[in-house]
Amino acid sequence: MNSLALTLSQTRYVNKSFWRNPSRAFFTFAFPLLFLVIFTSLLGNGIVHIGLMSVKSSTYYVAAMASFGVITACYTNIAITICFQRDAGILKRLDGSPLPRRSFMGSRVLHSLVVAVLLVAITSVFGRAFYGAHIPSGILLLRFLLMLVVGAAAFCALGLAITAFIPNADASAPIVQATILPLLFLSGIFIPFGNDTPAWIAWIARIFPVRHFALGMQAGYVGTPFHWNDVLVVAIWGIVGLIVAIRRFSWESSTK
Repeated sequence: MNSLALTLSQTRYVNKSFWRNPSRAFFTFAFPLLFLVIFTSLLGNGIVHIGLMSVKSSTYYVAAMASFGVITACYTNIAITICFQRDAGILKRLDGSPLPRRSFMGSRVLHSLVVAVLLVAITSVFGRAFYGAHIPSGILLLRFLLMLVVGAAAFCALGLAITAFIPNADASAPIVQATILPLLFLSGIFIPFGNDTPAWIAWIARIFPVRHFALGMQAGYVGTPFHWNDVLVVAIWGIVGLIVAIRRFSWESSTK
């Protein structure tokens, strides 16, 4: 079998493993919807001012939670899962098998991309049904899908890269959450960025990919301007993550 066939075969295995763990699958899809309901219940009647636009909080949070779902599936989940598989010796056994390394990595990315697309689709339908959120169409849909694919791939690469700095599985959740949770708050995911957002927060947010990814997703749902530099920044972070993952990724646990 060639590398592509092996990658697709391994992807099917990863997908089966994911769906055969109902609790994991349920909470992967439930968390963004749960947060969406909580935030819209608390702030759904408010108005968020984005530039010259005024948007209902409920509509804003549909876009924000779709972004959160993608980041969770492609960064948080992949990093924590890889660390537990590494500590359990699964990665070491896979590395000694005929399966090429690139096929294993590719299967993890493809699986996460599938989950991310499903999360966005479910969030969009839920938001449309209960909050009247706009669903992207036409050229806006194409740009939206481009940002979704680039963002998902970039966060997968970053998720693989961060595993190089996690010593063991027990430390995976705290380290992963410590690297992403502050950025979620500082990038307008949980707390909307209005016209009165402090300049220093906006400056920090522009450095990292979360804010740029959220803006690209927001353009599809809310109708704010789409900027290609947001796609570029996310892609650059993804390339950096890929380079780090290639150079530093470990197939064996450092715990002796």
